[in-house]
Amino acid sequence: MNLTILDISIVILYLATMIVIGWVLRKRARKNKESYLLGGKALPWYMLGLSDASDMFDISGTMWMVTLCFVYGMKSIWIPWLWPVFNQVFMMMFISKWVRRSNASTGAEWLVTRFGASGKGVKSSHNVVVAFALLSCFGFLAYGFVGLGKFIEIFVPWHLVAAYVPFTVAPEYVPHLYGMVFTLFAMFYSILGGMHSIVLGDVIKYAIMTIACISIAVIAMLRLHSPGTQLSVPHDWTNPFFNWQLNLDWSNLVPDANKKIMEDGYGLFGFFFMMMLFKGVFASLAGPAPNYDMQKVLSTRSPKDASKMSGFVSIILLPVRYSMIIGLTVLALLYYNQLDLRTASGTDFERILPAAINSFLPAGILGLVLTGLLGAFMGTFSGTLNAAQAYIVNDIYLKYVDPQAGTKKIITANYLVGIVVVAIGVTLGFFAKDVNSILQWIVSALYGGYIAANMLKWYWWRFNASGFFWGMTSGIIAALVFPYIFKNTLPLYSWPLLFLISLAGCFIGTWLTPPTEETVLKQFYKTVKPWGFWKPIQAKVINEDPAFVPNKRFKLDMFNVVLGIIGQCCLTILPMYIVLWLKLPLLITVAILVVIVLVLKRTWWEKLEN
Repeated sequence: MNLTILDISIVILYLATMIVIGWVLRKRARKNKESYLLGGKALPWYMLGLSDASDMFDISGTMWMVTLCFVYGMKSIWIPWLWPVFNQVFMMMFISKWVRRSNASTGAEWLVTRFGASGKGVKSSHNVVVAFALLSCFGFLAYGFVGLGKFIEIFVPWHLVAAYVPFTVAPEYVPHLYGMVFTLFAMFYSILGGMHSIVLGDVIKYAIMTIACISIAVIAMLRLHSPGTQLSVPHDWTNPFFNWQLNLDWSNLVPDANKKIMEDGYGLFGFFFMMMLFKGVFASLAGPAPNYDMQKVLSTRSPKDASKMSGFVSIILLPVRYSMIIGLTVLALLYYNQLDLRTASGTDFERILPAAINSFLPAGILGLVLTGLLGAFMGTFSGTLNAAQAYIVNDIYLKYVDPQAGTKKIITANYLVGIVVVAIGVTLGFFAKDVNSILQWIVSALYGGYIAANMLKWYWWRFNASGFFWGMTSGIIAALVFPYIFKNTLPLYSWPLLFLISLAGCFIGTWLTPPTEETVLKQFYKTVKPWGFWKPIQAKVINEDPAFVPNKRFKLDMFNVVLGIIGQCCLTILPMYIVLWLKLPLLITVAILVVIVLVLKRTWWEKLEN
């Protein structure tokens, strides 16, 4: 363990600060339900953008991305399209302002603007969104919990603390115990202070992470470019482009990396990429999943601010995060033999991040990085917890248990619900194999069942609440069953079948029941102003209000999306080229970014409207 008094002091100061923030902001959060769950919809878009970016800068995801960068090199920039990361571009260009125009508090409450408060299938559609939201929240809580435990175990070996623990802990559950300890800190400040404390805590964490990430990148550059130093990587490792096959051979360098590629199932990279893109476009068109990302959009002051916030996320997240990722990867490659990545089952590449941090960072910087990554866990955990609280309190307690509850009862319910949600998330974490296994299930299986219904709700007027319910239900059931049917198949590859099952549920449920009430559809169309297959409703709206101007921005939005995705890729690879000092690719990347910024200023920024 290389932690010094300075490093430990930085961590303790941060944890104490988070507790103070939660305690100080508890009064502001307790004003009313909206203040607790959405910060009163009064927070600036750039603060919410910083908070959203911080929530995405999670410790488990960063461990996974460092693993990817080590094994797959520059080609690793494409693999996070599994989420897909470019959904933020779709959000930025048009989805966020559509979501915000609803003025709702949660995704389930948003459905009232689309399907109405009563009618065939409305109650069922509401319930299935709540069920999906809670499933995904519990999955993300377990995902962060497992990653944190594995991270802390590197810095605090169990043999140093076992003597002070009054019970026996099996070696495989040591990470879980560590995870529980830090979960309590995250739970305290997020439950007490609500969205106010979450956003302020995230902004502080982002500042720490920026300093830490740049420091790591500088250290890696100095080590890499010192005389006589050279990276030992396979041919084509520094090339982001690819053919049908991956063509990375680690046999003479790190043989277990080839085993990792085989286990991941990414060897046929061209096919894998096409599946990611195919799924990613549909997932992005479906809009945000009902988690912390959607809650931040709903917390903005206006639809215009919602678009700005989503665009800001990629700009402030990707260059900073990938400075750390490439920096730690370079250090791990240079000194691989000094890292202890061996486990009983072979090399655990997910240990690269904590092992490299523990081995190569000086005192002070180590404390900042450790604090930032702990904060990353706490930020993601608290944001996800806040979303789960919102759905249980707003869409279950206030809807079915006590609709007339006063502010004091609502806040008390949020406290109790928060404790229960954390307990369930931690329990699920005990059954998780590793970070990647949970990630694959969330992004490829569970979200696969979400996509069809949530895509159709935006773009097709005839789609109704019953279609939404049956599409979501069939997709979620298939997502839960598929892992047992396709045991040795990457979840992404079974996604098209899952999507078709969900799509069939959507169409059958829709055509067997009457359309949504016309008044609801007209109000939704006038308020949200989506583009898509809305001609019958559009004609009736214009007939009633000849001054109404329909949304004709489809081509411009798609053009902006393409530019945005290219720009997002450039932001991702920019710090990698800087650290590796690949001059020509760096110049080309900067030139492309400048052109994209100038074009989007005219085609997006100057055309933002509420």
